[in-house]
Amino acid sequence: MIPWEKLDTAKIPGSDEELRLMRRGKEFSIKLGTNELMNNRLSGSEAALATLAAKQIEAVTKPVVLIGGLGMGFTLRAALTVLGSKAKIVVAELVPAVVSWARGPMAEVFGDSLDDARVGIRETDVGEIIRAKSSAFDAILLDVDNGPEGLTRKGNDALYSANGLTAAKAALRPGGVLAVWSSGPNPAFTKRLGSAGFGVTEVNVRATGRGGGARHVIWIARKG
Repeated sequence: MIPWEKLDTAKIPGSDEELRLMRRGKEFSIKLGTNELMNNRLSGSEAALATLAAKQIEAVTKPVVLIGGLGMGFTLRAALTVLGSKAKIVVAELVPAVVSWARGPMAEVFGDSLDDARVGIRETDVGEIIRAKSSAFDAILLDVDNGPEGLTRKGNDALYSANGLTAAKAALRPGGVLAVWSSGPNPAFTKRLGSAGFGVTEVNVRATGRGGGARHVIWIARKG
């Protein structure tokens, strides 16, 4: 078996934690401690984050979408596939090295997605963009951590708090959608979404996008 090779490490801003980019043949993994945050062979649920949200806004001719977390680009590439040619997609990535990895060792995984004219990359906290905007987005897709309970960075908890959800709702246009990825269920978060005034649907999705792999959760929260 081909051994794993560590390609690079990167500090997470606002945290003492460090991400590790690993490669084994054509397989890539981004790890935090003993936790594997993502792997290019398991993209189904992250892609579903985009496809499920896009279905909710398919009547919008020029959708503006904010993606929190570039990761391995699964959500971005799925969004580019399902959204029309008039869409605008803003990707906020907190860790600059993740963007460098996308253009460097993982360039083959990303293809030409980062150079698509519809895409803009912001190396910043997605929360800052959300708080600075009002009625700006048709969809906000959040995959910045392992879910509503921050694993990589404690500051991510603010995104999923009552105040964070209020800010996200304000940043959405009428009928807009907040879609949130999680590695597992979180009943308290479901309740918080409802308390923030969203109409909530909770979807279980396999990590592979097919019949196998872990069950992940995606919340589709619609603004009235």
